[in-house]
Amino acid sequence: MAAKAVDIGSKRLISLAPTRWARWLTGDPTVEALDVLSGEFQWVSRANDVLIKAQSQQHGTFLIANEIQFRMDTAMPRRIRAYAALAEERYGLAICPVVVNILPGGQITNVPQNYHSEFMGLVAHQDYKVVNLWEVDAALVFEHNWTTLLPFVPVLRGGDDPALLSKALVLLRADEQLFEMETLLAFFATFVLTPEEVRRIMRWDMAVLRESPWYSEIAKEGLEEGLQQGLQQGLQQGRREERIELLMRVIERRFSIISPELALRIRGLNADQLYQLLDVALVAASLDAVAMTLNGFPTEAHSKDLYRSRHEATGSRG
Repeated sequence: MAAKAVDIGSKRLISLAPTRWARWLTGDPTVEALDVLSGEFQWVSRANDVLIKAQSQQHGTFLIANEIQFRMDTAMPRRIRAYAALAEERYGLAICPVVVNILPGGQITNVPQNYHSEFMGLVAHQDYKVVNLWEVDAALVFEHNWTTLLPFVPVLRGGDDPALLSKALVLLRADEQLFEMETLLAFFATFVLTPEEVRRIMRWDMAVLRESPWYSEIAKEGLEEGLQQGLQQGLQQGRREERIELLMRVIERRFSIISPELALRIRGLNADQLYQLLDVALVAASLDAVAMTLNGFPTEAHSKDLYRSRHEATGSRG
């Protein structure tokens, strides 16, 4: 049976709690999201654009056009002007355009907050709101229950705090709708943790990420190769740790004890050596036989460590 497709794109994320997202963006606690509309237009279609129909006590019914991007780019002001105009014309409602930048940097250092052009005495102008996630306090996500921001916690201000990352992970896993966003949280965590650290504490699924709308942004940013390499190294390290634990369990079960010196020596072995030693440990008649194989490996440790373990094991039986 084929694996169930998982959508971790921005449209799916926002649609899980659109009212909370709308209130966060507008700062208006009376805003209610009525619907997540189609933002597909004949000339404009972007995977990370989200159009929300909302209403509030002060403004009545209106639209929120969300442009979500990794970093600001030079084409964004013109694009948000076109997108806002098309949405306003299609749905006949006033519109609040918002640009959400996930990461700083890019081609623009001073982030513009409007589009403006003058040609032949004619003026075109479009204001929009800009939200830079790196300026958002991560602690506020938990204080105000902004669930749609949980996957972005690592790139928020103060989001590299392990306690906050763990809290975000727990909340995602506890929500049957949000748990699929753990891969997105893991991806953004690679900006503040090593891939090995990410793999140790979070579920990673490169296939899921590759199928998401974010993947085109990853490729455009040039992050794909480094991300793949780092995660592969983390995967290999995780497998090595599993082999180490398996080998030590076999030795402990068969020969009763593992000294700290022996454990240290085993942890210094590479993957091939671990496999070889495991094969020996499974059939060896004594710890001496395991010692002979271990001492034949080119390591800096001395054979007396393993023989000390043998004598300790013998003593424990007596």
